[in-house]
Amino acid sequence: MTSQLQTRFLITRLSAIGDCVLTMPMACALRDAFPQAWIGWLAEAPGASLLQGHAALDEVIVAPRRVLQDPVELWKLRGKLRTYKIDITLDPQGLTKSSVLGWLTGAKQRIGFHSPVGREISRWFNNCKITSRQSHVVDRYRELLSVLDIQPGKVRFDVPRQPGATQVMAQWLKEQNLTTQAFAIINAGAGWDSKVWLPERYAAVSRHLLAKHGLPTVVVWAGDREEGWAKEVVAGSQQAARMAPNTTLPELAALSRHARLFVGSDTGPLHLAAAVGVPCAGVYGPTNPAECGPYGSVHRSVQTFLQKGSVKERRKAENVAMQAVTVEQVSAACDQVMENSRASRAAA
Repeated sequence: MTSQLQTRFLITRLSAIGDCVLTMPMACALRDAFPQAWIGWLAEAPGASLLQGHAALDEVIVAPRRVLQDPVELWKLRGKLRTYKIDITLDPQGLTKSSVLGWLTGAKQRIGFHSPVGREISRWFNNCKITSRQSHVVDRYRELLSVLDIQPGKVRFDVPRQPGATQVMAQWLKEQNLTTQAFAIINAGAGWDSKVWLPERYAAVSRHLLAKHGLPTVVVWAGDREEGWAKEVVAGSQQAARMAPNTTLPELAALSRHARLFVGSDTGPLHLAAAVGVPCAGVYGPTNPAECGPYGSVHRSVQTFLQKGSVKERRKAENVAMQAVTVEQVSAACDQVMENSRASRAAA
């Protein structure tokens, strides 16, 4: 290996938002081990906006979406990546697109996973592979560092604080009289239809949070479909909930830092909230919270049963596992999170 001062690393975690968040501890541990090295991260635009300014990174390189399907854009990106003279790539995503782009950098050492974590044809393009023995993806991604003889310390996310986003959300909280008022956040959105929990159930949870804990709810959203669901939650909340403004990811991080509790399914906003220190209650159906639940012992995940099948099959599955989760189960999880949170604050 080249000297620590000269080593140039590139993380190829392109998407999705939640997985970019869950990869941040790997970047932190890499920076701790190589404080003088150059560390870059290749990501698509949504995740890249959240990574800008991260203390572990020297640069965030934005990859066009579906770049493998556009030969002209792929050739341009290859040329750009070659200028960085990357020594080592790390591929926590384990897919064709992430491994191919790592290979196109010209890096001699390309670290990734053996099957089944390394999927599609990533095993052909990553030339230094490990067999994962960890369950949760945060710990699994950090396993890649064992190739570099790194033993990571305590998990840190170090989600960047972007001043503009902080100011925008501080002003909104002031307008809503929530600057000193504790509140919860609900996100009814989901990237897969099979991860969606009904808006009327989230509305019932918001009513429970106000009645039992005195917590009003802010409903966050992104895009037209989620905005519609958010409006349904607010309409059914009997004034227990209010709509958040349309937020960028950095603004969502800034808003979440003020919340006492976050409730949502296995999505980017849930993992972002956990990463900035908000206790979470996760609603799970087609994914396994042992692998991708909000990271840490303060959180609770609710699941009635895990849908079976490959990732692609579960993504396209009918929304049966999520609908098997009841309002009572999620409300009880919220109560437990709130009680544990109160006990922790009292002990502090």
